[in-house]
Amino acid sequence: MPPVKIIGISGGSGSGKTTIVRKISEMVSDFVFLPQDNYYKSAEFINNRNITAFNFDHPDAFDNDLLIQHLTALKNGESIDMPVYDFVHHRRTEQTIHIQTCKLVIFEGIMIFTNKQVRDLIDLKIFVDTPDDIRFIRRLSRDIKERGRTVDSVVEQYLTVVRPGHYEFIEPTKAYADIIIPEGGFNERALDVLVSFINSVIYPAEGREKADSGPERTPSGVL
Repeated sequence: MPPVKIIGISGGSGSGKTTIVRKISEMVSDFVFLPQDNYYKSAEFINNRNITAFNFDHPDAFDNDLLIQHLTALKNGESIDMPVYDFVHHRRTEQTIHIQTCKLVIFEGIMIFTNKQVRDLIDLKIFVDTPDDIRFIRRLSRDIKERGRTVDSVVEQYLTVVRPGHYEFIEPTKAYADIIIPEGGFNERALDVLVSFINSVIYPAEGREKADSGPERTPSGVL
């Protein structure tokens, strides 16, 4: 099997990481998707009244040992059983998703660049840079609609741990990025670069032709 490449997409909560993955999936289908969110540690005691009793915006909130094990396995051409996280009840479920590796793995999450062992497994690091107000609005809408949260609990969590955690742990990892994308999945030029890279991984000869005929590649910097 050809070498497996891992693309890491990071950025603050609500920055547009998932939108980028969705846009990529509309143009490329031959990849596996690994969300860091599925590797949160269980915190069943959390509810709307004590939402800050577990800090989901700290690197220690993730099971990094399992994450490193799974990324390494995928990189070595092996399959994994990815955990599934229940965000309504704040716990890992008994269900797992069996994932067969392929030439490309897209790995997405807010803290994927904070751990050096994890970072060293990523071949292309992307940071999605979106203004605070837009990220908060997106997070508020998502948590109320999808995770059974109240407005008060979302605001309390954001002010107490999310915003401080972003500036302490997430924003500094922008320095590790090969590419910085403003405004997430709505940056068409950035998506062109990503698809060109992805094609070069999945279809090496054809991908090079597409890259040569497509927009100018930007190996590092802001798009």
